[in-house]
Order: sequence, then structure tokens, then C-alpha cells
Amino acid sequence: MRWQQRSAGGGLLFGAAPQRDRRLRAVAGPKVAGWGTLTAIVRCPYCDTEDTRVIDSRPSEEGRAIRRRRQCAICGQRFTTFERASVVVTVVKRDQTSQPYDSEKVRRGLEAALADRPGAEDAVETVVAEVDAWARSGSAVVSSEDIGRQILDALRDLDEVAYLRFASVYKEFQGASDFEREVAALERES
Repeated sequence: MRWQQRSAGGGLLFGAAPQRDRRLRAVAGPKVAGWGTLTAIVRCPYCDTEDTRVIDSRPSEEGRAIRRRRQCAICGQRFTTFERASVVVTVVKRDQTSQPYDSEKVRRGLEAALADRPGAEDAVETVVAEVDAWARSGSAVVSSEDIGRQILDALRDLDEVAYLRFASVYKEFQGASDFEREVAALERES
């Protein structure tokens, strides 16, 4: 798990893994449950100095993030940062290579499957959010086949044409008989 702190404008201000180190307890800074004390050097987005201080801190995003109001000691500007724990999910592909999970790949596959379909934009966002939540909720390692099955399950209920388009790539259709078999399976389920 890695802690990230972003400014209200979205720029990454801090990224470090909490360390189990007794030296951290002597340093003033926000408490991280079970990890002692962790400090962050946060640069002012206005004057780029490291001399900032927290003036308010509270949970946000239903407890999944910490919102901090900060003030620069040099220029006096105030700004907001957010700290979120991010889980790095690794995807194991069919050829047994692995790579980090990338929701943009899911988005591109869905956009291709839903191209020229009614309500495609909303559907893409919904399915990407569902697959992201599923991938991050379980183990830190998922297979590309499991991700494909999640997408197929979502598309089956959403749009049969998009389902067939995606299935033709995911299941590596070789000819018309593969489409016929899949259409027959869809008709049995409905």
C-alpha cells in the first residue's frame, strides 16, 4: 500500500510507503494507524517552498481519504491536499507475464465493444467503475481472464451486441460457428 497526497488541483505532492520504523515516532506529523507517525514534505503550489503547515485535517470520501488544509509560511497562500491509500493491483496475463492493472485498457476495450451503441459513454463509465472496484477489492493479483469475465458479465446485462463484440476478442473467435454458439448461449440465458 502506498500513500499519495494530491493538491486540490490534482498534482501529486507526496508519495511514500509508510515504514515500520521507531525513528518515525519522534517526528511530528499525522498518525497512520498502526504505523507510528509519518511526515510529508509538501511544496506550496504557489511559491514552491517546502515550508507549509497543516491548519485543518479531516476525513473525506467516507473515510477513504484525509483532507488537509495547508498554509504556506512564505507566501501565506492556503491550499488543500488529499491523502489516499492506493492499492497496486498486478494483472497476470495469459502468457504468465504480469503488469500493473490499468483501467484505461479496460476503458479502451469497452469503447471498442460499445462503439456506435446507444448510451455508450455512460455504460463505459459504469462498467469501468465496477471493474475497478472489483479489481481493487480482492487480492493484489488478478488474472486478465478474470477481468475479461467481469467485463463480459457486465456487458451481457447491458448490451448483447457489445457483449458479442467483446467476446469475439476475449474468447478468440475463429469463425461464424463461434458467434452462433455464443448467440445460442445468450438466448438460453434470456
